[in-house]
Amino acid sequence: MSDSETVPPAGPERAAGLPAPAQEIASGYAFTGPALDLGALLWDGRCHAGAPVRIPLTVLNRHGLVAGATGTGKTKTLQLIAEQLSAQGVPVFLADIKGDLSGIARPGQPNARVDGRAADVGQRWTPAGCPAEFFALGGLGHGIPVRATVTSFGPVLLAKVLGLNQTQEQSLGLIFHYADTKGLELVDLKDLRAVAAFLTSDEGKAELRNIGGLSTATAGVILRSLTAFEAQGMADFFGEPEFDTADFLRTGEGGRGIVSVLELPAVQDRPLLFSTFLMWLLADLFHDLPEVGDADKPKLVFFFDEAHLLFDDASKAFLDSVTQTVRLIRSKGVGVFFVTQTPKDVPGEVLGQLGNRVQHALRAFTPDDAKALKATVRTFPRSAYDLEELLTGLGTGEAVVTVLGETGAPTPVAATRLRSPESLMGPLDAAELDRAVGASPLHARYAQAVDRESAYEELGAARPAEAARTPKPTAAARDEPSLVEQVVGSGMFKSLARSVGTQLGREITRSLFGTARRRR
Repeated sequence: MSDSETVPPAGPERAAGLPAPAQEIASGYAFTGPALDLGALLWDGRCHAGAPVRIPLTVLNRHGLVAGATGTGKTKTLQLIAEQLSAQGVPVFLADIKGDLSGIARPGQPNARVDGRAADVGQRWTPAGCPAEFFALGGLGHGIPVRATVTSFGPVLLAKVLGLNQTQEQSLGLIFHYADTKGLELVDLKDLRAVAAFLTSDEGKAELRNIGGLSTATAGVILRSLTAFEAQGMADFFGEPEFDTADFLRTGEGGRGIVSVLELPAVQDRPLLFSTFLMWLLADLFHDLPEVGDADKPKLVFFFDEAHLLFDDASKAFLDSVTQTVRLIRSKGVGVFFVTQTPKDVPGEVLGQLGNRVQHALRAFTPDDAKALKATVRTFPRSAYDLEELLTGLGTGEAVVTVLGETGAPTPVAATRLRSPESLMGPLDAAELDRAVGASPLHARYAQAVDRESAYEELGAARPAEAARTPKPTAAARDEPSLVEQVVGSGMFKSLARSVGTQLGREITRSLFGTARRRR
C-alpha cells in the first residue's frame, strides 16, 4: 500500500456489522486515551479492519508476556510495540538475542507482504525508523560496552551465574558483607578472589568468626567457579566504567523515546549469563528510580527475552526476589515484558503480575507439547473462542491478545492479526552498526575500560592470583608465595588487621537482589 492510498479511520463504529460475540470483543478495545495499535480482530477466519485491537499507554507499566513457538512472530511483535512506544516518547530496552532487531533504527522496506497485511488490518503503513543506541555486554560484539562492578552486581545474582548452591551462596554473601563493611571495592573478579583468599587465611578467619566464618572448602568451590567463569571469557563483563542504567531513560529529537538495543549474539552460547545480567539491569533501575505511582505513560518498557533462562534452576529466594522486583518496579514507572515460548516457562508468582498478554501460536507435536497447550489455555480468561484449537491454528504474525483496559479490568480475549513494524525487519550490516555506535554520545564515556585501585591493590596482592586458583600447588611452585601469603604478608593487610576492631567501614545498602551502586 503506498503512502498516497487512504484507509478509512478504524473505530468501533465500523465494527457494527460483526456478530454479537465479536462485537462484544471489539467494544472491549475501544479506549478513549492514547493507546498502541496491535492489529485487527480475527473472527470466524476473517480479519476485521474496523475492529482494532489496542493496548492503553497507561497500563504498559503493568507488565506483560509475549509467548509463542519459534518462528511465530514474537520478535516482530517486540519491534511493533517498541517503535510505537518510542513514538509516544517512551524509552525502550530490547535484548537482541539473535541480532535481528538492530533494523529498528532504519525505515522499513515496502513489499507485497507488508502491503497485504496493512490492507487486512487497516494500517496506514509508512516506513519509519526509531532513535536507537546499541550496546554489548562487556564490549563483546558491536555496541557500547555495558559493564558492572562485582560490588554492584551483588552476591545473589553472581551466585546464580556461578551455579552455587544455597550454602555456597550464603558464604559468597559473607565475602561481600565483609568487603562492604571494610570499604573494599570489588570492581572486577580479581578483587573478589583476593578478599576470599584473605578470609580463609589464619588472620582473616577471625574477621567472620562472629557470623559463622568461611570454610576453606566452600571458599575453594567459589574460587574454582570463578576460575571456570573467567575461562569462558566472562571477566570482560565486570569492571569499570560501570554503566549507569539511567542512560536507558533518555529521549531523542522530537521527544521520541530512545530504543536501547543490547546486542547479544556474541554471548548467545552463554544464556545464563545474559539472562542474569538483564536482571541486574532491572534490579539497578529498581534500586535508583523514585516512586511515581500511576502515570500517563511509563518511564521505560523493558523487554526480557529468553525469560525461561532466568528461572531455570533458580532458588526460592531468587524467585521471591524476582517476584518482588516485578511487583514493585511498576510503581517506579517501569514496565517489564517477559518473552518466552510458553507461559509455563514463567513461575506462577511472576506470571500473576503480568497484566498484558500476546500469545502467538503453540505447537502440539508431542505429549509434552499437548500438556503445555492445555496449561496455557487455562491461564486465559473465559473466551468466546475455542482457544485450544485457535492457538494451534494461528499463522505467523497472529496472536491471542488480552490486556488491561483503562479501568484496570482485563479486556476480552481477542484473536488478532498483528500490524507490520514500520522499521526495517532485519539487522543492520556490521559497518553501519559500528558507525552508529561510534557516533553515540555515550561512546566516549564507556568505550575504554579502566582498572583503578580496588580491593586487590588495597590488600597488597602485587600479581595475578594464579596460585589461589590451584587447590594443591605442585612441588615446583611451593617455594613461591601463594596469593594468601602475599596478602597476609603485605603492609596494607597488617594495617587493615590492626584496624578491624575500630573501623566503622562503609556499609553498602543493598536492594532485593543484593545489588548496589556506590555513586561516584
